[in-house]
Amino acid sequence: MRRRDFIAAFAGAAAAWPLAARAQQMARLPTVGFLSAASPATADVWVSAFTSRLRELGWIEDRNIKIDVRWAEGRHDRSVEIAADFVRLKVDVIVTYSTEQIQIAKQATSIIPIVFALASDPVGSGLVSSLARPGGNLTGLSVQNVDLTGKRFELLREIVPSLRRLAVLFNGNNPTSMTEIDIVRTVAGPLGIEVFASEIWGAEDIAAAIATIAKQADALFVLGDPLTATHRTRINTLALAARLPTTYSTRGFVEAGGLMSYGPNFSASFRRTADYVHKILLGAKPGDLPVEQPTKYDLVVNMTTAKALGLTLPESFLLRADEVIE
Repeated sequence: MRRRDFIAAFAGAAAAWPLAARAQQMARLPTVGFLSAASPATADVWVSAFTSRLRELGWIEDRNIKIDVRWAEGRHDRSVEIAADFVRLKVDVIVTYSTEQIQIAKQATSIIPIVFALASDPVGSGLVSSLARPGGNLTGLSVQNVDLTGKRFELLREIVPSLRRLAVLFNGNNPTSMTEIDIVRTVAGPLGIEVFASEIWGAEDIAAAIATIAKQADALFVLGDPLTATHRTRINTLALAARLPTTYSTRGFVEAGGLMSYGPNFSASFRRTADYVHKILLGAKPGDLPVEQPTKYDLVVNMTTAKALGLTLPESFLLRADEVIE
């Protein structure tokens, strides 16, 4: 090779080295696979809370970490596909929420750490061995929805004192639903309030379910779930048209027109989830990190919906509310 050609070839190779090094560095970034059970409209605020906290902890997206967010849109089959893809890609941590999706991720891998942001009853549903020592490859935060079910019922009865028949709308794919329904029946039975369950499996079932509920119930108790969360506006629109007061587990449903909610602050839970991911990326084992429970619960009420339903809310109830949406 002539000297001039050798110099040109060497210069070209040298120029390519930084690009190759950067590409190699990007390929080695630790990756978080975020399985969002719902839609961007429902859960984008939670993803933002999670990524914001990661930045505070020093994890900058596309600089020293990669965050792969996938949306299941409330579909069980889509969640299964996403979990399998994360396993195939060998992500470093899987983040998800809702018992159904957590179980899907657990079935997909026993090796990759899984951090859940919202689990109704992680011990009762078999996700972890105990809250203090989860064991295995899972840990995260429990929202204790099952424990809060009775309180939500009491609050609903306080603002709908004429309640005699209550419908519970739930996703048939959610493994914790029947436990919550049993709790509602337990607290309602001694008061002479009849409870019946209405099961949905997809968006196509909602209209028919609420049409049937409207003929039989005085109010609607909706179990929080990616399916009901994704289609919350539709549920609320149909419930309002049927003049059914509604109660939920989180404020997002009330922002979309529901009457009231009582439960933990989900954005705070997702911020805390980032702390778990941070520890795991630094070498902690998920099975050694205790599952945390929320310490604060928010009561949120939508006054516009209350007025549309012709309800007069007690002053004592409004004074206890953490947020009143006008």
